[in-house]
Amino acid sequence: SDLMRITNQEQPTHPIYHYAFVVDAVEGLILVNVDTFADLEPRNNNLERALTWNEGGILRGARHITIGGHYLYIAADAGLVILNVDDPMKPKVARVVSAPGVRASALQFRYLFVSDATGLRVIDVTVPEAARLLSSPGSVVPLGHAQRIYLARTYAYVANGGDGLAIVDIERPELPRLYQMFNAEGALNDARDVVVASTNASLFAYVADGRNGLKVLQLTSPASQPKFYGFSPEPKPQLIAWRATASPALSLSKGLDRDRAVDETGGQIAIVGRIGARPFTLEEMRKMYLRPDGTTWTVSDAVDAPNFRPAQGQDPSRGSRAVRGPGAKPQEASRK
Repeated sequence: SDLMRITNQEQPTHPIYHYAFVVDAVEGLILVNVDTFADLEPRNNNLERALTWNEGGILRGARHITIGGHYLYIAADAGLVILNVDDPMKPKVARVVSAPGVRASALQFRYLFVSDATGLRVIDVTVPEAARLLSSPGSVVPLGHAQRIYLARTYAYVANGGDGLAIVDIERPELPRLYQMFNAEGALNDARDVVVASTNASLFAYVADGRNGLKVLQLTSPASQPKFYGFSPEPKPQLIAWRATASPALSLSKGLDRDRAVDETGGQIAIVGRIGARPFTLEEMRKMYLRPDGTTWTVSDAVDAPNFRPAQGQDPSRGSRAVRGPGAKPQEASRK
């Protein structure tokens, strides 16, 4: 596989993929080398920690970790601690975002969605070293018991304790809004974690429902959602199965992402197998959404092209979406 990678001019695998990353409320960050699982020899599958790190006690109270390329987003007493593990054996604090009581997080492109006692909140992590918690009134979705989060395209699914499953529309990530609260007529009442996955033409949510065990919700199907073939169809949740567990169901594992070749910082995950088919590096990716001064490229509905003519039947007052280049005042795109 190494020869194939070199021949195809593909990137080497980043060293973070030698390790499992574990957080502990007392010890902080623990790295476990998992290479032994890949050598086809089951008799040596004995795991040992490669590193224990908690410099200055920064990870005291660590309770949840989200990995985005070579950045770790850790919920701890200090807030949301972002570590750079480009060199896995030498973690560096990239940023600490003041987020009192943060419980869990989930990452999607430029945004980290976090849960706390107030509900669902949003952190802009476009550049992790400059991450900031959004504080506008519209950036918070009030939830009474928000726990773990799963993001699936334009929806965030939040395990919301006694209130069941909160489904949040995040198409405009800086202005999330509650789409639906679902509790299966009271049967879903201790939600702690949720994972979303698709099987054939249907989307399912698997919910760790605490004392009630595992619950399975069908979110879309040809019968319940005629537009299920769309990019992000509106979920129509139905409780279809459940199983009691010997002790409270508190968390769920995540399945394998299909057709994923690159991580959030440009690290190649899979061998593509075609000459020159490597994914973009982090620097190359950032050129697609960041200006040279570090601000994001945006679009506007304002007409600023001198030779613009509306298409036949188009309302001239609505204008066109024009990319605003360097020097133009950044504007968020309005949704029509």
